[in-house]
Amino acid sequence: MSLINIKNISISFGADAILDQANLIIEPNERIGLIGRNGAGKSTLLKILDGSILPDEGEVLRQSNLIIGRLVQEVPNELNLDIRTVVAQGDSILGATLSRYYTTLNTQSAVPDELQAELNENDAWDLDRRVKTICSKFDINPESEFNELSGGMKRRVLMARALVNDPDILLLDEPTNHLDIDTILWLESLLLGLRTTLVIVSHDRSFVDKLCNRIIEIDRGRFYSWPGNYQNYLLSKAKSIEEEERHNAKFDKRLAQEEVWIRQGIQARRTRNEGRVRALEKMREERYQRRERQSTAQINLNQGGKSGKIVIEAENISASFDQLKVIDDFSCTILRGDKIGIIGPNGCGKSTLIKILTGEEKPDTGSIKIGTSLEVAYLDQHRSAIRDDLSVQDNVSGNTEITINGQSKHIMGYLQDFLFSPSRARAPAAKLSGGERNRLMLAKLFTKPFNLLVLDEPTNDLDYETLELLEQLLMDYSGTLLLVSHDRTFLNNVVSNTIAFEGDGKTYEYIGGYDDWLRQRRSNIDSKSSNEASKETKTKPSQKTKKLSYMLQRELDTLPITIEKLESQVNELTVRMSDPSFYQGDTDVVSQTGTDLKALQSELDACYTRWEELEDS
Repeated sequence: MSLINIKNISISFGADAILDQANLIIEPNERIGLIGRNGAGKSTLLKILDGSILPDEGEVLRQSNLIIGRLVQEVPNELNLDIRTVVAQGDSILGATLSRYYTTLNTQSAVPDELQAELNENDAWDLDRRVKTICSKFDINPESEFNELSGGMKRRVLMARALVNDPDILLLDEPTNHLDIDTILWLESLLLGLRTTLVIVSHDRSFVDKLCNRIIEIDRGRFYSWPGNYQNYLLSKAKSIEEEERHNAKFDKRLAQEEVWIRQGIQARRTRNEGRVRALEKMREERYQRRERQSTAQINLNQGGKSGKIVIEAENISASFDQLKVIDDFSCTILRGDKIGIIGPNGCGKSTLIKILTGEEKPDTGSIKIGTSLEVAYLDQHRSAIRDDLSVQDNVSGNTEITINGQSKHIMGYLQDFLFSPSRARAPAAKLSGGERNRLMLAKLFTKPFNLLVLDEPTNDLDYETLELLEQLLMDYSGTLLLVSHDRTFLNNVVSNTIAFEGDGKTYEYIGGYDDWLRQRRSNIDSKSSNEASKETKTKPSQKTKKLSYMLQRELDTLPITIEKLESQVNELTVRMSDPSFYQGDTDVVSQTGTDLKALQSELDACYTRWEELEDS
């Protein structure tokens, strides 16, 4: 039996219908990824699902006693409550009573008799037990103050609030916003272990791809269902667009032919042709009702002239924040055309590193050399360059004409390239959604020429089409890029090198994107474990090895030596390829070294596998 059945719902905000006679069925144990353009109605649908708003038309049928939990997109800025009170508010019935109890504990030595009786009568102690259990599971102190937490920890508390009632359906609106990669991986693991139906709105393609077994797209007011994960959706969607375009072209051709016929005069209006006339009127109505696909953003980078070959050279830099060392003896050389991804936990010092590398701040120790002819464009994660009291148009430029790549363009035409209609362009920035604010910031940023582009979390709240367009632009961009992002797919597709914060101020540079860093980091961890294991094997043989044949025992004894040798070779090549100057040499040598490293890594992985098989036999 379905959990929720949506039948022919419509809802409008202003002139345009957000949802138009839309239908959707949600079944138990589905993990749904909800996607669509900014403003398509994703957050609106979540509010309809949990009953926060009602549709203008149609009906929403819910299974009886259905429990719905919801993680909202906005993190409250001022919530002067302790964590247990925030979590308890996830229960709409008993949450208020238990919240009063927690507040009383914070301010009084004894609980009033009336409140004690209310708690006992409504069995609020069961909710108290669930609050304590989930706080323990999420590793959060229930008595800590919510406002004192980091953004990532606040999201963790709000997730606990959404789950405290063990919901049948969990609605997640941009759950990965402002989370670092480690927390995103924790959240993925948590959600995969839940036995509940999920409806997820997220710009993080890796997150959606990992979790979802069904994609629901909101397109032109309707719901379209695609089985499988996001990758399957992309393949099926491309075929669907081709089929839709063929159908529309065929329909439009036939309509044009009928319009020619009707204009031939009185002969077309004779009684025997009345059926054809009615069919034409029906076709006209169908064509009028057709909602065309929205155009795609047309973003162009306003590239400046070439910078010097060496863009930034950092030597033994260190920096501290509140007496905590965030960067410890880090060196790197960034060359023209490098695309550098910077990753690490929230608060580790990524923004500090960017400010030091671009010369905005000075390191505590070490030196920075900035190259020549640099023109820097900087997108900060707080979007502080946007003024809410100004219109979209005035935020971008006070002039009616702007120059992009040497060509003059009207400001309205430029903003339409970023999907701002003339009416939206005249609206104040305070009324924009998160995705629209991001597009506005990109529009403002790209009005000036640059050859060093610094982007701090550029993907937040962007719809998939704009995200993929920005991704392609950065891949084709010939200048230098510094990118801070927790979007794993974006990093894999865009960057050539990765600077990773790996704890205690230690910062290292790797070749490739997120997956390349993950592989190399894991090989270092495996290397350490295998060395310890090989020492243990030599000094304290396992009883299981006594069961092995002579040949297998001999193979097991020689494997640690082989593994150590391969690890040494892998580490040597990794160090060589981590040096940017290595790529200035012979291209054949660079290519052959990469091939050798891949072959050695494969051989090393095979040795690990064989060693584990013999140990377990």
